[in-house]
Amino acid sequence: MHIIEAIILGLVQGLTEFLPISSSAHIRIVGVLLPSQADPGATFTAITQIGTELAVLVYFWAKIVRIVKQWALSLAGKVPRNDPEARMGWLVIVASIPIGILGYTLQDYIREPFRNLWLVAAVLIVFGLILGAADRFSARKLEEADVTYPQGITIGVAQALALVPGVSRSGATTTAARLFGFKRTTAAEFSFLMAIPAVLGSGLFEVVHGLESADPGPYGWSGTIVATIVAFIVGWAVVAYLMRYLERGSFMPFVIYRIALGVLLMILLGAGVLDPFANSAAA
Repeated sequence: MHIIEAIILGLVQGLTEFLPISSSAHIRIVGVLLPSQADPGATFTAITQIGTELAVLVYFWAKIVRIVKQWALSLAGKVPRNDPEARMGWLVIVASIPIGILGYTLQDYIREPFRNLWLVAAVLIVFGLILGAADRFSARKLEEADVTYPQGITIGVAQALALVPGVSRSGATTTAARLFGFKRTTAAEFSFLMAIPAVLGSGLFEVVHGLESADPGPYGWSGTIVATIVAFIVGWAVVAYLMRYLERGSFMPFVIYRIALGVLLMILLGAGVLDPFANSAAA
């Protein structure tokens, strides 16, 4: 049964990581609705996100190779640092600093208080409304080459907000980029690229934590690995779909979904159907 549940959670991770609806919130919610009623935990969540980030690496492989190559050449002084792809490398590094610092220093909050389902429901709604406003009223002109370093840092701070399940890493970064006036596809692509070091770093950190504590979560190492593989396969399909969708579609369907899910979660919590700390470390 645990392997089946792990596969289900891998599907959930792959389906929701790149959509601005918060994969960590869905993992948290679905986990307590499954037969074992277990909170998969921060370790399981972070490790399965490695699978979805590997999907980003595969999908954007050619672009990532160019960025890394030009960035390395810029370090050696063989290309100017304002070369578009070298500059993107620097922007990704700068934007990853806030979540790296906060992710390390707020471990106790990430593992317990941030997983309160009341908080998850509230941020699903609030950040859904902010995303809707940003997508509806922002300009839609700026391209990748227009990203400045202050904007990169600000978007990086937005990414750090996703340490709270329900915020959504892609949702927060896309919202910030849209507020600056970037096109939807540009906002999404920059969001995916800047997530790579943060998510892989977090995932590897949790692998070490799991090995040291001998506690990879309620599904064990086998379940966690299976879920990660499933998340990779499904995540690749989702990122390919989303990039095509955003060429013409808006974020409004995701906004409506976030608000509806947040309201439903509050109703279930208010009715006592769900415990806000259901089977979490803080229960």
